[in-house]
Amino acid sequence: MPDTAHFKETFEKLRAEVSKFIVGQQDIIEQVLTAVVCGGHVLLEGVPGLGKTALVNTLAKALHLKFQRIQFTPDLLPADIVGTQILVERGGQKVFEFQPGPVFCNVLLADEINRATPKTQSALLETMQEKTVTVAGASHKLSAPFFVLATQNPIEQDGTYPLPEAQLDRFFFKLFVPLPSHADFVEILNRTGGKTTPDINAVASGEDIIKMGALVREVPVEGSVQDYLVRVVRATHPNDSNATPQVKKYVRHGSSPRGAQTILAAARVRALLDGRYHVAREDIAAAAIPALRHRVLLSFEGEAEGVKTDQVIQDVISTVKD
Repeated sequence: MPDTAHFKETFEKLRAEVSKFIVGQQDIIEQVLTAVVCGGHVLLEGVPGLGKTALVNTLAKALHLKFQRIQFTPDLLPADIVGTQILVERGGQKVFEFQPGPVFCNVLLADEINRATPKTQSALLETMQEKTVTVAGASHKLSAPFFVLATQNPIEQDGTYPLPEAQLDRFFFKLFVPLPSHADFVEILNRTGGKTTPDINAVASGEDIIKMGALVREVPVEGSVQDYLVRVVRATHPNDSNATPQVKKYVRHGSSPRGAQTILAAARVRALLDGRYHVAREDIAAAAIPALRHRVLLSFEGEAEGVKTDQVIQDVISTVKD
């Protein structure tokens, strides 16, 4: 059996290091780390001041990787992200040379991603899926590992542009950052209100993350468990035979196959963290909501009645039988 103990040890080191600065939010930290290990991207949604950006900054420090931050604004251009061709002099001749943008890194923080225009948002589509950048017909490969951690504010509407479905589908998880508890509030003030703040050390490298991701892909999945996963994802489509009454009434489009791939990868990580080298149905159910909440699109009726996507997915999980 592969070294599952080393996987868990490295994962817990990262969790502990991030938790030095980030108070509470243990579920969020675990889910972000799960996505990172699987090579996926994360969309963090929450009101201002909850520590979304601080979480990404802290994670970048805990990983010995190149970090870049882009503050998304309405006047940001695609070239400001991916790079552009510039005219330089070489050997007495003027030639065009590619100038890489900030996307050429390992950890990219796309801060307030919904403030950029759709044209600029679409500049990330290729980088998030193919891990390449194409400028002037030439393709440039990004370094591995590469993952985007994006933040957005759900309560602000002026000057924002909702992410298109094609881009949402490229995020491994969409996570809602909750308000801290009373005790966590007090601890946040204690950690940030003094003369010093906790030092964050690099406890894992890019090579560690790549090896962990390779181990995740080796975890076997029994045929019946995979069949259960497929039925859960297909049940999010209103025309499927397993669709629940809520799905048929409130859902316009269900999850793509990428949603099933995400659930499977996250379920494998959960199994390894639990010391198991096999995936259980409980792992599938636990990963379904953060993996599908941005891939299941509500109908006009669902939006009008204030139906929550999480409730619809939970209903599917409870209804689809083993």
